Amino acid sequence: MKSSPSARSWIAAGVRHELLTRALPSLRHDMAAPVSVIRMALLMLKRQISAPAIDTAACEERVGLIDSQVSELVDAIRSLRDWELATVDDGVTRSALVAQCVTLMRAAFDLHGVALEKDDSLNPSDDEQRWPAAAALRYLLLGAMGYLHDAAEEAGTIRIEADGANALRLVALPREQDASEAILDAHRAPRALAIDAVALQNLAEDLGYAVALDAASVRLVLATRN
Repeated sequence: MKSSPSARSWIAAGVRHELLTRALPSLRHDMAAPVSVIRMALLMLKRQISAPAIDTAACEERVGLIDSQVSELVDAIRSLRDWELATVDDGVTRSALVAQCVTLMRAAFDLHGVALEKDDSLNPSDDEQRWPAAAALRYLLLGAMGYLHDAAEEAGTIRIEADGANALRLVALPREQDASEAILDAHRAPRALAIDAVALQNLAEDLGYAVALDAASVRLVLATRN
């Protein structure tokens, strides 16, 4: 039985949920780090206040630190809205999009012995074009990264480079086998919800973008299909 448009939309929603789940450890870290600093600063502030002679300058320094960390925490919480497709945003440049996604997934990929590498063509520049729908593009790029991570079993590096003026190309490069990598790979647990070609194509079609892929590469266009 051929799947209905509604069913394909549910499949795409499931892929987005899986991608958000994979990014959550990094997002949690961004929110937990300021909390740890705030707790330490409050502890030091309590000690300074309870001292026989209160050091006003030191107390003001601690209060300033707490204030800055609260601002970082608020920004991190607000950033969760960036994952909502219905939210209107001001777009994203190609270099910023790649930098965001690499930062989100670098630690998780490193644990599986897969390095993320950006080409110099993705260095920021002042005249870069901003592409609309940053949330959709983030899901799309994370999906492409997840596809190569899950599908290319021998991948040691995923390289991301600019492709023309409006696209990105991701290539999975084979790893150089050595003893440490062999041990790491042997303990790599299989994913029950792997991002395969069907999942990535469903995601791209639902978001309105075009992707071209094979076993070791993905090309995605940043402009929506007309």
